[in-house]
Amino acid sequence: MAGDRRGHGPSRRAVLAVALAGLLASCAAPDTEPRSEPSHSPSKEEDTMSSEEQAELDERLFTAVNDDDVDAAKALVKQGANVNALDDRHDTPWLVTGVTGSVDMLEALLPGEPDVTIRNRFGGTSLIPACERGHADYVAAVLERTDVDVDHVNDLGWTGLLEAVVLGDGSDPYQEIVASLIYHDADVNLADADGVTPLAHARQRGQDTVAKLLTEAGARE
Repeated sequence: MAGDRRGHGPSRRAVLAVALAGLLASCAAPDTEPRSEPSHSPSKEEDTMSSEEQAELDERLFTAVNDDDVDAAKALVKQGANVNALDDRHDTPWLVTGVTGSVDMLEALLPGEPDVTIRNRFGGTSLIPACERGHADYVAAVLERTDVDVDHVNDLGWTGLLEAVVLGDGSDPYQEIVASLIYHDADVNLADADGVTPLAHARQRGQDTVAKLLTEAGARE
């Protein structure tokens, strides 16, 4: 009987309903395959900067460094200003920090990856003018935060240690500089172009405390 056949298996209508439900489910099911979000590839104009734009940024950075405008310098570095750009005096923004002695500016320029091997017009790194000018905090910071050569010799035949002694006055800032240089393994016996050692220069100038620091570090005349 027809009723018995319906009782033993699904009706045609039921089969169609199940098939339709499956079709709808497959259409509505979320795509399980991972999809990569469309990435934004900067255009050539966005990705590169014209030489004129770069020069303008670099000039503004030089101004900020000379004015010790730390906030401006940070912003310019983020925009792509070059901390290693050379001006007509063969200075870079980084080299200028050794002259000004600004530790805050040093920190501001570090994200720009300064090349600490670039030399100024006297053949020196930023460490050497800082030693000459008595910028004790800067000397300590640049030795701690970078791998600048503590024994670099400039075109005059002087290291940072020799400049601190020969051009310094033996006062507290210069004593601190000498102590920092010694702590960072400066060669206390590296003589100048005439063969005069830092200890000999210190004694000739009556810098007793500096001479004591050098002697305790193994310096000889």
